[in-house]
Amino acid sequence: MQLQRTSYKLTEFFLLFVALPVSLVLEYSPYVKAGLVLTGFIYIIWILLKVEKQEFKINKLLNWKLFWQRTLVLLIIISILTTAYVYFTDASNLFIVVRTKPFMWIIIVLVYSLLSVYPQELIYRTFFFLRYESLFKDPKMLTFINAIVFCLAHLLFKSTLVLILTFLGGILFAWTFQRTRSTLLVSIEHAIYGSWLFTVGMGAMLGFPT
Repeated sequence: MQLQRTSYKLTEFFLLFVALPVSLVLEYSPYVKAGLVLTGFIYIIWILLKVEKQEFKINKLLNWKLFWQRTLVLLIIISILTTAYVYFTDASNLFIVVRTKPFMWIIIVLVYSLLSVYPQELIYRTFFFLRYESLFKDPKMLTFINAIVFCLAHLLFKSTLVLILTFLGGILFAWTFQRTRSTLLVSIEHAIYGSWLFTVGMGAMLGFPT
């Protein structure tokens, strides 16, 4: 089948995960950019449903206890490091949204988790691993490539710190997906860490309203 050929997948990978995100940094119509992103997302959903025959259901065998233990430990570490970072670089922003606009904080966290995180994980974990896992013999290389393209998706923020954070986040999320094969679990993990960055006062650099 043409859509399953290695040459087709490599071209698809380049267009979706390299050319498109890099192009968003360039100066051209935001309407065209939105149209390209929407077209790419529709294509990915079509491939998942019609070509890869992906079934969106919750795996009853998931190890929720292990997931929460690992996620909470990492959250504690991330919380300590990021709180210290904000405190020493711009203390006035520490927990600023929670302190000044708690209702907006709740709304943004919910909207972000449902309308941003889940689509990202469908694209960068579910679709990526289903389509391209067979092209890489080394799982570590696959994880590295996944983290790189996830980092590229955030080029439009034009921030070195954002690129570092999204690269590290990409590695964490890739590991979670490789172990669990669960879009739900990796979306929860992504939402928790992303919401924390917004909460602690680092949301502006990631495009969160403040």
